[in-house]
Amino acid sequence: MIWVTRDHVHMDRVACPWLIKRFVDAEAQFDFVRFGSDEQAPEGTIPFAIPGAELGPHDADGSTFRKILRKYEIDDPALEMLAAIIESGITHVFSQIKHGTTDVAALPHPEGIGLDAISQGMMHLCDGDLDDIERSLVVYDALYAYCRGKLLEASRADLRELPVPQRWDAVKTELNRTGG
Repeated sequence: MIWVTRDHVHMDRVACPWLIKRFVDAEAQFDFVRFGSDEQAPEGTIPFAIPGAELGPHDADGSTFRKILRKYEIDDPALEMLAAIIESGITHVFSQIKHGTTDVAALPHPEGIGLDAISQGMMHLCDGDLDDIERSLVVYDALYAYCRGKLLEASRADLRELPVPQRWDAVKTELNRTGG
């Protein structure tokens, strides 16, 4: 299937293709409409993060990433945590635009600030949106592993008690054992 979003992908609109390819449609292809235009997705495609689309852009109902989780009934605590990180990044972006600063302590997941920095850097580094999506897949693979690891550590006192390097190794072993 062809999925369509606005061009100049950034954070949520890069995370969504990762989510789609990994959990919804492994054969997904992506196309783009111009950011800021009234252009709509072509008939027969699935629009996301486009105003007016069922899977619209981030708003009071959450990020587009979270909307995809809900629509496709993907129940995974690590993906919920990843959605919260993305939403913290979105809050950071709009705080920077509006105030020139971000109250880091007020963010549920300050990792979102780093995700914004990586996303902006990828926009500068990549040769267009498709290249950005392709090269960012590993970033979201890593962030998903991070979320899975943090949730695992939170649920296991035996892991939290290990010295840091041994904890990292034990979490990695456990994630690999459980399919991650």
